[in-house]
Amino acid sequence: MGPLNFHSLCLASILLASTFDVSSANINNIPFGIQKTALPSSTSIQSILDLRGGAKRRKSSKTASLSSLNAKKSASGATKVGKQDEKPSALDNTMQKYKAILPLTRIYITMVGIATLFGAIVGDETAQVIMGLDPIRTIYGLELWRPITAASFLGPPSIGWLMSAYYLFEYGSSLERVYGTAQHLIFLMGQVVLLSTYAMLFGQPFFGASVITAMLHVLSRSMPHQKVKWLIFTVPYWTLPYGLMASDVLQGGAPAALPHVLGILSGHFYYFFKFIWPKMGGEDWLVAPEFLSRRLDPDRASDVGRKSFENALKKRKKGKGRKLGSV
Repeated sequence: MGPLNFHSLCLASILLASTFDVSSANINNIPFGIQKTALPSSTSIQSILDLRGGAKRRKSSKTASLSSLNAKKSASGATKVGKQDEKPSALDNTMQKYKAILPLTRIYITMVGIATLFGAIVGDETAQVIMGLDPIRTIYGLELWRPITAASFLGPPSIGWLMSAYYLFEYGSSLERVYGTAQHLIFLMGQVVLLSTYAMLFGQPFFGASVITAMLHVLSRSMPHQKVKWLIFTVPYWTLPYGLMASDVLQGGAPAALPHVLGILSGHFYYFFKFIWPKMGGEDWLVAPEFLSRRLDPDRASDVGRKSFENALKKRKKGKGRKLGSV
């Protein structure tokens, strides 16, 4: 082998070795006794690739995609793409449902919960002494919170308490949704005054069940002949207050009927003077004041004002008029 062929063979060996991964090559084991030969630069590697007809080296891109910006590594090393939404907890769901209740009904339910918790802590007898409707202490002792606490206490926690709380939420929300918060406040204030009087006369320390029956009576009188489900029966709507009274009588005996009777009487008092008396030509003196409607029901107040203005225009008597120039 001549010198020219020997040098040509060495050059071909170096060029062939440069096409592989130079980081994994062992420089000391190069054949033909050549040691520590300088590695070819990137320019020479690209020239060799051009001569061989291979693909060109891709330049690294400095731009980042949107997914790579949002990608995050988890503790296990997995890649999280995009923002991970956290599921709301049970407490958050409960608070959202609580805030979704209509305002006056929410306040009433909160008062019921506070009164029930206080009664469970101090006991039934102490709760009746502190929260019960005592005529002497209410009138002469000016313990004016007693009518409110008497309307808020539904007894100790039990299945009956759960059913009463559900009825309070259901019927109270329906009344407030139909007639507005301002008018519902007038209804509750009237019921507290009437039922406080009835409770003093009949010796009832608490009348929360009577308020619930009054709500149901007013709702049932608005659609008396509508068919509704009660337990396993289909009955007219107006019979529901009496069905509720009958179920309590079956569980607690005849004395359990008195709170429902008082609730029906007070509820019918409100219904008569609010809906029947004005149709007979009387004045609706149970209507919510205008300032209260603007405060609690701004949208409803504007609609009521517009309707009253339109009704006033319709009731105006039209004159015959005169021709121009007539004396």
